[in-house]
Amino acid sequence: MKKTIIRIKSILAAALCGLTAAAAAGCGSVNGSAATINENGDKKLSIVCTGFSEYDWTKNILGEKAADAELTYLLEGGADMHSYQPTAADIAKIATCDVFIYVGGESQEWADDALANSSCRSVKLLDVLAKNGAVKEEEIKEGMQAEEEEHEEEGAPEYDEHVWLTPGNAEIFVRAICDELAAADPSGKDVYTRAADDYIVQLDELKADFASELSACPNRTLIVGDRFPFRYLADEYGLDYYAAFAGCSAETEASFETVAFLSKKLDETGVKTVFTLENSDGKIANAVIANSSEKSADTAALDSLQSVNSEQIKEGASYISIMRKNLEALTAALK
Repeated sequence: MKKTIIRIKSILAAALCGLTAAAAAGCGSVNGSAATINENGDKKLSIVCTGFSEYDWTKNILGEKAADAELTYLLEGGADMHSYQPTAADIAKIATCDVFIYVGGESQEWADDALANSSCRSVKLLDVLAKNGAVKEEEIKEGMQAEEEEHEEEGAPEYDEHVWLTPGNAEIFVRAICDELAAADPSGKDVYTRAADDYIVQLDELKADFASELSACPNRTLIVGDRFPFRYLADEYGLDYYAAFAGCSAETEASFETVAFLSKKLDETGVKTVFTLENSDGKIANAVIANSSEKSADTAALDSLQSVNSEQIKEGASYISIMRKNLEALTAALK
């Protein structure tokens, strides 16, 4: 952890030096390139998002003013939020943008440091949710494998960062992002508000489908041979779960005790599917099945939207389309 912090501090220092040099030289941007200009000759609204969900929500909120904005998705290469480390160029982009949208929490502490030297508006999703009284502390359930390294600061709560993984929260965030875009670009307020309203209708439909389809499922328990970032979703729709690791865990190797516990729960619940996350090798899930009595359960993947890349976006991936695939996987497993 200390090495990571030192590296990020060094990146921040390098980026800030670059900004200072650019300002001294009278440049319009860090790399010497002029600010992006729209067809009317005005500077485009510059927006930077760390995660895919924020990026996709913002793209929808921009509506017909999308051409007048420069929207950047930092993790478009497919890096996971928990392992991502910003480059000097990323830090410089944040320092000079108009609006920066990020989750916050332990995985993105670097963002707070980057913003300390920036005058841009920011939307921190964990804070937005906290203001609505809906933020949750990380949950360690029975059978979960503990982290090898405990946090040095005892007593400090660790919040579950996966706040985007339920349509109800998404609606809260869309409103918050819309407000910040309107504050940064008052001339576009009406456009942003209309587009946000239209998008929230789609989120309402998604939320209603989750409620109706999951309520019709006789089984209510998920067995997950992986991390479990879906606590907000499980709580909202009344699902129980057992998983190998907590949502923000850095562990990847499950102990025999963890596998045996999940195998026992698989037998007890009669569940026929063991879930993994996107891009998982499935080793833990397969081990859980192999150690169960019937050894006949299937595996299925849930997508946490943490590693969506630019190629998937080109192929049409969106927050709503991925969440609908998650709903299909859940209903198939719980029916």
